[in-house]
Amino acid sequence: MLRYRLTESDVGGVHFGLSPLCELGLSLRAIKDPSAFPLQLPWLRRTEEARSRVDLETLLALIDDRFWTPDFLNPRPTSPLTRIDDEFHALARIRTSTFHRDLEAVHGRIPDALAGPPREAVARMMRALQQLWDACFAPHWPRMRAVLEADVTYRGRQIAQSGLATMLNGVSSTVSYEKGVVSVRLRDPVDREVATHGLGLTLVPTMFTRRASAPVGSGPPMVMYPARGQGALWETERVPNPAAVAGILGEARASLLTALAEPASSTELGVRFDVTTSAVNQHLRALRDAGLVTSTRYGHSVLYFRSELGTALLAASARR
Repeated sequence: MLRYRLTESDVGGVHFGLSPLCELGLSLRAIKDPSAFPLQLPWLRRTEEARSRVDLETLLALIDDRFWTPDFLNPRPTSPLTRIDDEFHALARIRTSTFHRDLEAVHGRIPDALAGPPREAVARMMRALQQLWDACFAPHWPRMRAVLEADVTYRGRQIAQSGLATMLNGVSSTVSYEKGVVSVRLRDPVDREVATHGLGLTLVPTMFTRRASAPVGSGPPMVMYPARGQGALWETERVPNPAAVAGILGEARASLLTALAEPASSTELGVRFDVTTSAVNQHLRALRDAGLVTSTRYGHSVLYFRSELGTALLAASARR
């Protein structure tokens, strides 16, 4: 069990961040054992041929049989707009002492694939990570990011509506919050308690954890938790629509209205319904102009969700 003991300022300083590098490192779990991540099997199938051109020997040396990865692959994001190029730039300058310390914290030793002169090993790791990003993440990152951003918006609304405790107790079955203490059940026989001392707590949604994860060593206070909506990312969605609403709005707009019980971007909705993003945007603008949908900006993305009027319209149609 890992416990973060929050100060009063920490409670007000709980915030969210997105880290492409964190997502890249945690994806090694699915690559190592696809059966453990059934929601990401479509991504694994789509990228299977591309992964054959990636230095997997070096990459798999970064993860152990417990699915632990070194803390340098899980940087604390300072913004929801973190760019992979910036994270790569920082990682390439890692101190060799930190590089070896974090690897030993996971493996108990330096893996053979990352042995030898430390700067050469870091350069080898950076080449392999760049290969994995270019081949398997860059083409799909806008879709993945849309799901992660939608999760953050959902959690933010939870805090506003029900409070911080309700949100924290809902991020994962292995995370709980009570009286200023965030407890994370980990596959680690050692109990740890960390006083955050005003550093705050960063919550990072990810596609590649089934429970919740945290830094292995003495990294910054951070919890990585499973993002909502992963199951819909790769599959075309079919939403049953109340016939009366479909008759008024049309099937496409009624489907979108029904789906927007939770926030989503036009990119995510396009993937879920197998239509172009431009077509989704046209429908969403019409629904927003009618007051059935509202929108909010999150970074570079616009997230849409159903308004009270839209919810009332669907409820009235369902009753009839």
